[in-house]
Amino acid sequence: MKQLLSKMVGQDVDVLCTGTSSLRGKIVKVDGDVLHLKDEDGKVCYVAIDKITAVWEKRDKERHPGFVFKS
Repeated sequence: MKQLLSKMVGQDVDVLCTGTSSLRGKIVKVDGDVLHLKDEDGKVCYVAIDKITAVWEKRDKERHPGFVFKS
């Protein structure tokens, strides 16, 4: 998984983690066992690579599985 994510640096992706957690953002870098994921507002999320179960290129522009803030 780490090698795959390293090849995807700079791409917008959806990431599914153990359980039902999912995130969307641009892969900034892979540092050790941590994925650095940046959202549309420039906020960075740090994800433990061993918790990632699936990753794919961002698909639907309207669907935001992660980084959604409701007021």
